[in-house]
Amino acid sequence: MLQLVFLLSVLLNVPPSLPYALKNCTVDSADVSVACNDRDLTAIPHDIPKNASSLDLNSNRIPQINRTDLSGLSKLVYFQMQLNSLLQIDDGAFSDLAELTYLVVSYNLLTNLSDDVFQGLSKLACLSLTHNRISCISPLAFRPLVSLQIVELSDNDLHRLADIVPILCLLTLRELEVGMNRFPSFDSDDLPLNTSNLRRLVFNLNPLTRFSVTRDVFPHLQVMDLSKCSRGFEWDVPDKTFLRSLTSLYLSGIEVSFETYRTMLRSTESLQYLWLSYVKEWFDNGLVDVACQIPSLTNLDLTFNNIYILNDTLLRNCSGLTDLALLGNEMTDLSENSLKPLNRLKQLNLGANFLTRVPLAIRGLSSLVALEMFSNDIGDLGCSDFLNLTSLTQLFLSKNRISKLRGCVFRDLKNLRLLDVDRNPIIRLYDTFKVGLRNLGILKMNGNNLKQLDKGDFSSLSSLFSLDLKSLSSCRVNNGTFEGLDRLEILTLYSYSLGEYMFRGLSHLKTLTVYLPTFMTSLTHGIHDGPPFLQLPSLTELRIINNNRYDLVIPPDVLGGLKYLHLFAAEKFFSETPHPDTFTHTPLLTSLQIIGSNVSSPKPELFRPIPNLQALDLSQNKLRSLDFLARVDLPALSWLKVKENELTVINEMVLRSLTALTYLNLDNNPFTCDCSNAGFIQWVKSNNRTQVVNAHQYTCSFPPSKQGSRLLDFDIQSCWADVDFLCFVSSCCLVVLTLLTSFLYHFLRWQLVYAVHLFLAFVHDRRRRKEGAPHRYDAFVSYNVHDEDWVYREMLPVLEGEQGWRLCLHHRDFQPGKPIIENITDAIYGSRKTICVISHRYLQSEWCSREIQMASFRLFDEQKDVLVLLFLEDIPSHQLSPYYRMRKLVKRRTYLSWPQAVQHPGVFWQNVRRALETGDEDAEDTDLLTASVSPVC
Repeated sequence: MLQLVFLLSVLLNVPPSLPYALKNCTVDSADVSVACNDRDLTAIPHDIPKNASSLDLNSNRIPQINRTDLSGLSKLVYFQMQLNSLLQIDDGAFSDLAELTYLVVSYNLLTNLSDDVFQGLSKLACLSLTHNRISCISPLAFRPLVSLQIVELSDNDLHRLADIVPILCLLTLRELEVGMNRFPSFDSDDLPLNTSNLRRLVFNLNPLTRFSVTRDVFPHLQVMDLSKCSRGFEWDVPDKTFLRSLTSLYLSGIEVSFETYRTMLRSTESLQYLWLSYVKEWFDNGLVDVACQIPSLTNLDLTFNNIYILNDTLLRNCSGLTDLALLGNEMTDLSENSLKPLNRLKQLNLGANFLTRVPLAIRGLSSLVALEMFSNDIGDLGCSDFLNLTSLTQLFLSKNRISKLRGCVFRDLKNLRLLDVDRNPIIRLYDTFKVGLRNLGILKMNGNNLKQLDKGDFSSLSSLFSLDLKSLSSCRVNNGTFEGLDRLEILTLYSYSLGEYMFRGLSHLKTLTVYLPTFMTSLTHGIHDGPPFLQLPSLTELRIINNNRYDLVIPPDVLGGLKYLHLFAAEKFFSETPHPDTFTHTPLLTSLQIIGSNVSSPKPELFRPIPNLQALDLSQNKLRSLDFLARVDLPALSWLKVKENELTVINEMVLRSLTALTYLNLDNNPFTCDCSNAGFIQWVKSNNRTQVVNAHQYTCSFPPSKQGSRLLDFDIQSCWADVDFLCFVSSCCLVVLTLLTSFLYHFLRWQLVYAVHLFLAFVHDRRRRKEGAPHRYDAFVSYNVHDEDWVYREMLPVLEGEQGWRLCLHHRDFQPGKPIIENITDAIYGSRKTICVISHRYLQSEWCSREIQMASFRLFDEQKDVLVLLFLEDIPSHQLSPYYRMRKLVKRRTYLSWPQAVQHPGVFWQNVRRALETGDEDAEDTDLLTASVSPVC
């Protein structure tokens, strides 16, 4: 069949569709994103779909992009090829990529950019060539890039400003990164351009000794990074209006004099954000004061300056700040008045320091909105630590040593929306959230040591939207714990039990993730036996991750009440194949994951209640067959993942039955490489609808001689050889049989029918002879119903009334309820003679035809004169069917014509009497009434 399809495609000159089982890549069918990353490739694959919108070739060993490697990819928008060994890009290699917008070729070995390297990229907006060895750029290289906005050339070997001049001349350019190169200076006088539309310039980590802007060439420049430049760096910006649009400046680690720093800062009168790292040596000279004298400065980043203790004087002139970052300073404390001048401060980052308590300095910062103190060494929180922080909406305290949260700690945080206390050794909550925090929307307590949660622990958090309670150990959650959380929609929980009433009060919960502990014997251990999620009528997503060492007892109605559930993910949850009624309560389920369980042979009934299923993941189970899917109607299933099972043979007809399937992952199954998988292999190579992920990497486990070889390398032609031959022979036989049947039907159909009925007559006659049955009638009268009037009016009065013959008429003497063909046969063989009353309508009657056939067969078989033909009408011989012309095949017998006997009816009936009186011996045909009529043939 497959060969026939291929032959037809050749004959019709239809190019075969490209299969989705790419040899070295995977495809996200939703947006045709092709991922070929980390495949140890040495060349760009040639089977990339022509309609691909994204191509990822990262982390391979491809040395060159040839002229034809990307041909035909006219819809490609995003292309990245990082971390390869790329040495060369041929001119015109991108000429077909008319829609390309993002091109990332970083972390390679490119050394130059030629004139036509970017030919055809008229829509390219972002180009990244960082971490190469580019030392030379052709003046015409960027000419085709008329839409280019972002160029990244950091970490190369560029050393001439002339190399980037063509880039700066682009009218669409907005961002340019050329950090970590070898530029010795930057001088506007060396730029042959009047003005640039550049918004962002990154020039960090260059050996700059001079930065000079003496002309108004950057009127729109907003962000500039000059961090880590050379010692003795010289700054030459004589007119501060030349940088009038500059709002962000990065000056980390520049080893220059204090005077140079001051000159730089005074040239930026519109500065809003300033990053000053590794410059502590100039703090005593008043560098921070100089910075804070810029009227527009609102955001100051003093990260990594080794400020062990923040004193009262460092920020005394920074009253205009709204954002302050003191990240990673190894800080142990802040003096009480160190932040007092910052009465407009909204964001404060004190993360990654050595603070052991909440600094007194933050008290009273009534304007503070966000406070970050993650990754410190805070062990306890006092009731006055956040005193008067009435505007605080975000508080980050993760990765500290907080073991107890007292309710008084947060009493002033009336407007707190987010509280992050992840990764702390908190054991109990006590009265932490029983009062206050009525506006809290997100509470993150992941990675704690909570042992128990009681009723009322969250009673005051009426606005809580998201709650993360994933602990480091099992936690007992008592009934009523979540009462009052009417707005909670997202809950992550680590609990050793799931009681029937545990989730009472969570009527609006939509997403629930449950982690089950190591030791647990029953899903509802120690509480109730009802469905554990019955109190969650709005739940749409449920994830259960089980770490239990023992097999859990899962009731069939475990999902009872979840009629709006769309996603169910269970990892190591089922100890055996789920009960067939498991999903009867979740008719809207579209995504199902049963991973790492002992599912071996699920019944089709398990999936029938969820006909809308779109994604199914049965990885890490013990499946040996997918045949169960063929007996389930899943018209919407498009995503199927069955990795790491025990599948050896795949029935491709099962996959064909999944009409919407576009993604199939069968990684790490012990496939058999023999003819039992030939159909699957052929389907993988030829189908253009379903992407079989990593199909070309599937290996054989059986038989031992094929172990380790590639499944798709198996030669299936040996399997098709005998089948092809049989198909050829069968086809030939079918054609010959069709022709022979047509010939026989057209030329010999009546003879064949005659032979069949002759055989049946022979069998019937032998049976009657063996039984020795006597004749019940003298004659059986075969006539058409339209001639019945003549039979009753002319024939019966004479033959039965006057001559006394016993006649058999079907309307009178056939046995009721008996099949008509048997009645006819019994009537013919139960009579000495058969009288056929023939007319035009007689010849058109099916049953009359059968009666004369049976009589003719008896005549032929017994070789006796048992047939009398009586013609009511003159009928030409050419109108007679072969059944009536067969009389010539035997020998001549008596026939009578009523139209010729009208003048002498008495003589006619006497001839009938003589015909009926004739014995079994053969007799010649002699008939005076029909002398002028030729014998019927």
